[in-house]
Amino acid sequence: MPRADPTDEGRYAEGGDRPPGARPPAAAPPPHLSGVAGPGASWVRGRLPGLLGLLRDDLWTFSSDPLPPLSRPRLLRRAPHVLFCAIALVLSSGAVGELHSTYALTLPLAVPIGGAQGGAVALALWRPLPAWWLSLAALVTAAQASRVAAGGVSHPSPDPPPWPWTGSGVVACTLVLFLLALRVPTRVSAGALALTAFGTYLLQGVEGASSYSPTSVPAMVVLTVVVLIGTALRGRRVARSQLVELAGVTAEERARRTLLEERSRIARELHDVVAHHMSVISIQAQVAPHLVENPSEELRENLDGIRKNALEALTELRRVLGVLRSENPADPYGIGSGTGPAPDAPQPTLDRLDALVENTRTAGLEVQTEITGEVRRLSPGVELSAYRIVQEALSNALRHAPGSTVRVQLAYFPRGLHVRIANSAPTRTAPPSPGAGHGLLGMRERAMMLDGTLVTSATPDGGYVVACFLPGTEGLAPDDPTGTTGEEDR
Repeated sequence: MPRADPTDEGRYAEGGDRPPGARPPAAAPPPHLSGVAGPGASWVRGRLPGLLGLLRDDLWTFSSDPLPPLSRPRLLRRAPHVLFCAIALVLSSGAVGELHSTYALTLPLAVPIGGAQGGAVALALWRPLPAWWLSLAALVTAAQASRVAAGGVSHPSPDPPPWPWTGSGVVACTLVLFLLALRVPTRVSAGALALTAFGTYLLQGVEGASSYSPTSVPAMVVLTVVVLIGTALRGRRVARSQLVELAGVTAEERARRTLLEERSRIARELHDVVAHHMSVISIQAQVAPHLVENPSEELRENLDGIRKNALEALTELRRVLGVLRSENPADPYGIGSGTGPAPDAPQPTLDRLDALVENTRTAGLEVQTEITGEVRRLSPGVELSAYRIVQEALSNALRHAPGSTVRVQLAYFPRGLHVRIANSAPTRTAPPSPGAGHGLLGMRERAMMLDGTLVTSATPDGGYVVACFLPGTEGLAPDDPTGTTGEEDR
């Protein structure tokens, strides 16, 4: 028996000759009878379980979310809580009277329903979602009980009572949804509003009651407006909180950047001090062989190695300085002509204190100086830091305390230097001053670099004082604990 060609099946399916006994292929059903969902229905079926699960997770929660108190005034911080609790009490009594007189409910039934409506408002202050569920349950219960009671009650008035939303029910649910929208995301408040609208539709549109005036549309309009207002207020509060947080982060970043800039300035200044010592080492290593009669070859090699290492270190320091050096070395402290020191100028020491004080007097500030103790040359780092601290303090007094009298005191102690700059109260209002406003941070960094201490505070007479102690390294043991603070050294 010959084998069938595998292409025959396709040819027969297309309407060609069929082999004997073969059944005709089944015709494809029309699209509208095929039962295959279109792309829109497939998308709904795929998304609907997730949306329902998200709605359940959003609304079916009983976590606490208390209404925050007012930030100011402090005496009225709890005023909203007291107000809403008072409204809840009045609403409960009014709901009981309305259900009993207008809808003919018995007191044993009207009291718990009215209490639930008022209690939902009070509960919304701490747990808004459970309060919303309670108000919705009270609405359904009141509507069903009123509908049952209407079976034997006639309303001769041309204006029948409202249904399914009673007056007290509208007020209660309005307040609850408002408090809910103030504290939950927009998605949650929209879901609560949608579920409330769906329950209203089931009561009036599906079940219905002929003895009452329908109130679903006006009630839902009021509830929608309230939810929109609450959502807008919450968005404004969240935006304000984010703005405050962003401002705090910005201030922190500005302070960190200022700290890094101050440390970079200190590094630039200390470079000159270190470079000077390295130059001295190089020169001494070069001259030392000529000071010894018949120096050995080992001594020459060691001194030559010292000189080469010093020169290499000096070269690297110059490279670092090229990275750290400012292109425009303007005076960062606001004292002087503003041109500042040249890049290759030596760093200042306390020998230039008189010139600094005279320059400040020329700027219009009265400055008095007092030096006590045995004046001596301190280490370059201490001299430079003391000069910069006095310079920054004078600059602050010049900017923030115009017309004041400044007293600069230097006290030399065996183990360090005590610097105190105090200014009196300003005699006129200080003009707005540009700048980062972190001069105290720079002074503190300089003191900490030398293991010193710095204290700043306002004085009772309206002035300001800056006091620091910079320990000297001369004569100190490496493990001497009293050499790092000013209290013990005094």
